[in-house]
Amino acid sequence: MNLVVDTSVWSLVLRRPHVEATHPFVQAFRFHINQENGIFLIGNILQELLDGVKNQRTFDNLVKILQPFPLLAVTRDTHISASLLRNTCRSKGIQSGPVDCLIAAACLEHGFPLLTTDCDFTYIVNHSDLVVLPVAS
Repeated sequence: MNLVVDTSVWSLVLRRPHVEATHPFVQAFRFHINQENGIFLIGNILQELLDGVKNQRTFDNLVKILQPFPLLAVTRDTHISASLLRNTCRSKGIQSGPVDCLIAAACLEHGFPLLTTDCDFTYIVNHSDLVVLPVAS
C-alpha cells in the first residue's frame, strides 16, 4: 500500500530528542516501513520538516534521511482541488488551512491514505473522500 506520512508523524519519528518507540504513531510508521509500503512526501511536508533546522549538519542529515521517500506530484489541478476542498470546508464552518487542504487534495488525487496525528484532518475527512489511517492504541 502507498501512503502519505504527514509532518506530525515525521516529527515524532525524526525530530524529537527521544523517539518514543511505544507511541502509536511511531509504531504505525514503523509498521508501514517494515511492510515495505510506499511512503510518500509532498513538497510542503518536506519543507515543513526542514524549516527551522538551525544546524547545517542536522539539516543535511535530515535531507539525506528523507531522500529515499519520493515526492507526490502536485499540479495546477491539485491546487485547484485543494481550493475547492477548502471552500467546501469553509461552507460547512470548518477553518481548514491551505496546506492541509493541499495535502488532502494530493492524497485524493493519487488515491493514497494519510498517516497523521493532526486532528484538523478529521474535519476534512467528514467533507471529502480522504482516508486517514487508523492507529491501534
